[in-house]
Amino acid sequence: MEKILPGLAMLAIIGVVFALIWIGWRNRLRRQSDVEQLPALPGAPGAPLLSAEGQYVASTTAGDWLDRIAVHSLGIRTNAVLSVYPHGVLFDRSGAPAVYIPAADLTAIRQDSGMAGKFVEKDGLLVVRWKLGTHELDTGFRTRRAAEKNMLFESLQQLIPAAPQAGPHSGK
Repeated sequence: MEKILPGLAMLAIIGVVFALIWIGWRNRLRRQSDVEQLPALPGAPGAPLLSAEGQYVASTTAGDWLDRIAVHSLGIRTNAVLSVYPHGVLFDRSGAPAVYIPAADLTAIRQDSGMAGKFVEKDGLLVVRWKLGTHELDTGFRTRRAAEKNMLFESLQQLIPAAPQAGPHSGK
C-alpha cells in the first residue's frame, strides 16, 4: 500500500500534465483558425534545382521564434526533404502534409541558431520567411549534411532577388 498510493498520485499528475498540454494545443488551434490554407503544389512541378534531406523544425509567426503555428500541422517537427524549384520551395515532410511555398510568397532567407525548441550551432538552421495570406511566417529547416546548407541558402536567395535578405539572427 505504501508504494501504490505514491504511484497512483504520480500517474494522476502525469495525466493532468498531458491534459493541460492537449488543452493548450487545442486553444492554439482555435486562436490560429484564421490562418489560410496552404498553397497547392503544382500538378507537374518538374525537376528540382536542388534537394536536401534534413529536419523540418517548425513554422512560427515571423519574428516570434517561440510562437509555433499549430494549424495545418505546421508546428510539427519531422524529417523532410527540402526541394527548391524555379517556381517555389517544397518541404516534403514524413508523416505530415507537404508544405509548398510559391516563390512569389517568399520574402527572406536567413541562417540562425534556433527556433521553437530546436537549437544548434551558430547559423545551423535555414529559416525561410514567407507570406501565407495575411500572415507572415518563418519556417526552419536543418540539413542532414552541413555542406548542403550553404548551397540551399544560395539557391533560396536566388528565388527572392528583389526581397531584402535578413542576416543571421534577425527577426528574433
